[in-house]
Amino acid sequence: MTATEHSQELINVAAQAAADKLAHNIVAFDVSEVLSITDAFLIASASNDRQVRSIAEEIEDQLREKLDIKPVRREGEREGRWILLDYLDIVVHVQHSEERSFYSLDRLWKDCPELPLPEDALVSRNRPDAHTDADGNAVTPAEVAPADDFGAEDYS
Repeated sequence: MTATEHSQELINVAAQAAADKLAHNIVAFDVSEVLSITDAFLIASASNDRQVRSIAEEIEDQLREKLDIKPVRREGEREGRWILLDYLDIVVHVQHSEERSFYSLDRLWKDCPELPLPEDALVSRNRPDAHTDADGNAVTPAEVAPADDFGAEDYS
């Protein structure tokens, strides 16, 4: 048994939404052979809690607008370090980079086949941590406020 076309459609919309918010290292696994509760996992990372929330919200918005579907369960919103969106056919994990490294879901599911993703999502695998504004929206590095140079003087 492999992931259904419907699951692949959900994965594509969710992956594109994550890529639009500059998630990085987006990957999808077909877990239908080893789990009976879902067809696929989508995993995406962000460099800060605010961006984790923003990516999860964008995924929810796009799946609702494009496919008229809402998650049956959502966990992790309060902490913002790992948000899980359960759509029954797929489960989306949006993780802070530190949580992703620590829990290593990619390694856990590495024996499962990867699902194809939109080009923007594939490019995210080479993307360094994204820059975001105060609301978690993706911005170019030029739009990011310069870092405070306090204490940056060389006293040697």
